[in-house]
Amino acid sequence: MSLHAVEFFAELQPPFPNGVVVGNTYYGTLAADSPLRIRIDFQDTIRDREYGGLRLAVLHPDQGTLDTAVLTFADHQTFARRDAADGIGPGWDGYARIRDWHESGPPPWNGADLTGLRRAITHYAQLWLPAPAPVPARLNLPSLPSTRPASSRSH
Repeated sequence: MSLHAVEFFAELQPPFPNGVVVGNTYYGTLAADSPLRIRIDFQDTIRDREYGGLRLAVLHPDQGTLDTAVLTFADHQTFARRDAADGIGPGWDGYARIRDWHESGPPPWNGADLTGLRRAITHYAQLWLPAPAPVPARLNLPSLPSTRPASSRSH
């Protein structure tokens, strides 16, 4: 079974101006005017075709991979509701994991709450974006009395 990666990333809504899914991997531009790209893969566990989170990598066209981070489904409560409904919790086989072992049925990430992952991806990406230029503080100068030009007429 496919991970249905296109649908997964469409639901995740990564916060990038442009992106494309190739196979099970998402590639996106961090900012329209930046050479940096982000790659998001499903993070393998010790089992074949079982995934415990997402692996993020920041890529530069000349320097290659600059950094990587792993966001686990467990840490971001991605499957907390699904797993609680199934009666499984931390330490149980299959907790906060997805598997593409089945031939048919709904996507393996069905029932995911992607809010925590989206927030973490956004925070991670912000580390790599240039900080916006500071807005100059408005100077609060005291008001000066207006001066009138001296009159040439005598009183």
